[in-house]
Amino acid sequence: MELPISDSIIVAVSKLIDDAKVDPKREPTHYDFDVQIKKAGLTSADPKSQGQSVGKAKRVRATLNWAIENDRPAGSELISLILSQVRAVGGFRDSSPNFVGKEQILNAIGAFDSESFSLSEDGDIRPKVLGTLKGKHLTEALQAYAQRAKKGSEDAALLSGTGKDLLEATAKHIIQTKFGNHPANANFPTLFGQAYAALQMATPETPKAPNEPAIKDYERALFSMATSINRVRNKEGTGHGKLCVSALSSSESHSIIESVGIIAEFLLNRLSKSS
Repeated sequence: MELPISDSIIVAVSKLIDDAKVDPKREPTHYDFDVQIKKAGLTSADPKSQGQSVGKAKRVRATLNWAIENDRPAGSELISLILSQVRAVGGFRDSSPNFVGKEQILNAIGAFDSESFSLSEDGDIRPKVLGTLKGKHLTEALQAYAQRAKKGSEDAALLSGTGKDLLEATAKHIIQTKFGNHPANANFPTLFGQAYAALQMATPETPKAPNEPAIKDYERALFSMATSINRVRNKEGTGHGKLCVSALSSSESHSIIESVGIIAEFLLNRLSKSS
């Protein structure tokens, strides 16, 4: 997933690592940035490699400012590596000694939001508009949604209002990848059945074969769960995908969102293995 790079994002990301007025200094360390800058292929743009003694924020800002003019893909990769590093050391967790600060996180959220990317307060980032993505990039974006859905994060599972949408988006992506197009107006069970067929997975309608692998029963169970989620999360009889929030308790809704993540991740992993 290629992250956007802009002047406002460069400033916001550099603020996430600015510990000039903090004692003791926070992680990531300068060594960590040595590694990440090298991974991104930007060592020659790093002030430290030119013999300059600069702080972390100024160092990263200078490197990214060079990248935005000369090598945007490398700059995008460095932004992704920095966000991952900050998240790994607890920078987005307020109980951590490496917490970067609420204001800095909100500023970064705003900067990415203006570029149609959603950065959560715990450091996960994903594109807001999946329609612009294709192939491997769309697979990665859907996997990011699935990971957050597994944690019960409503903003992750609900692409545009319902948990069903993550499953629909996953099914359409699988069909598009395998067959070159997907049906525009198929109902949910038909759409999901076609995705299952594309991955050669067993639905409840698939007859059991002699000595078939036990995982086939699990595939059938996930299909049944997906279609039951579709029924539960929609108002009965409307056919418009409206949430039936009044009928669900908080714990029920949370469980459904986690299940959406489990199902979507399973299918996406199968897609990756079959490609």
